[in-house]
Amino acid sequence: MTELELLGPRASGEALGTAVLKAVAEDFQVDEVLDIPLSGQGEHLWLWVEKRDLNTEEAARRLARAAGVPVRAISYAGLKDRQALTRQWFSLHLPGKADPDLSRAEDDTLRVLKQVRHQRKLQRGAHSANGFTLRLTALQADHQALDTRLEQLKQQGVPNYFGSQRFGHAGGNVHDAQDWAARQALPEQRNVRSRLLSAGRSYLFNQVLAERVADGSWQRAQVGDLLAFTDKRSFFVAGEAECDDPRLAILDLHPTGPLWGAGEAPSQGVTHALESAVAARHPALCDWLARAGMDHERRILRLPIGRLTWHYPEPDILQLEFVLPAGCFATVVVRELVDLVPAGQTDSPCVF
Repeated sequence: MTELELLGPRASGEALGTAVLKAVAEDFQVDEVLDIPLSGQGEHLWLWVEKRDLNTEEAARRLARAAGVPVRAISYAGLKDRQALTRQWFSLHLPGKADPDLSRAEDDTLRVLKQVRHQRKLQRGAHSANGFTLRLTALQADHQALDTRLEQLKQQGVPNYFGSQRFGHAGGNVHDAQDWAARQALPEQRNVRSRLLSAGRSYLFNQVLAERVADGSWQRAQVGDLLAFTDKRSFFVAGEAECDDPRLAILDLHPTGPLWGAGEAPSQGVTHALESAVAARHPALCDWLARAGMDHERRILRLPIGRLTWHYPEPDILQLEFVLPAGCFATVVVRELVDLVPAGQTDSPCVF
């Protein structure tokens, strides 16, 4: 599958040039934003961990081994990129135990920066946002055009696509999900099952969002839409009055798209018709998600980019800093600017 098939059209126009992302881990930095006051006491040890070129699951296994506890005693809020420099929270369940010596887990790829006790474990999705520092190197694009485009993105946000990394190389996770859906069966391995269900759901959401980017309705509410605030899971139906809500203009309130699961989509009008048409093109996949026990949920169509700043440390380097809500992809911001190419190559676009 191509990038266009997985994500859909850009909203801001053609790419303005090319660049390299992740030539080194420091070019892609992520910091979890966690708005939870830690008490300093309790049977859970929370760890603020910096990792480089290491995925979250492997970091959890290393911390578990060093602490002498099973992996199931380790919790984290979200998965972070392997090819990156990331700082995120983990928690260890240590009832009746002293703080362990975690130095055996540390090396050039993992460091424990802070540890604090708390009464509760860290829950998945507990972080409110992620802060990003990205360096686009080998940049071949006009700075003035980039500045204009970035100002535009600052004002209107970007389509909240699931990034292509969700789908695996060339959409392999989507192909696998479709194969399992055709048999109406599920993989036995829990991590594989979770990955493929997520890929199938994300692909269908992107299909709906692509349609609304193509017709221009992704940025505006229409009667029958289900609206949600940036940082809330709940939603409500838009009537004519709700479509004029001033919070839509300031990127606080947004139309949403479906994360498929059991039950009829509660959208109405033209929105329901569009979502039903997408479902009709992928009936086996929709049925598979519902039978797997997934609940129908919603995801905002627009991605507001918080605290966006940028500068050019060198003529061929663009550094971006911004904050995104949890579960959103920094690469879809970059995609509205340039095509990404592998390090050492500047004429053949590649998806990261």
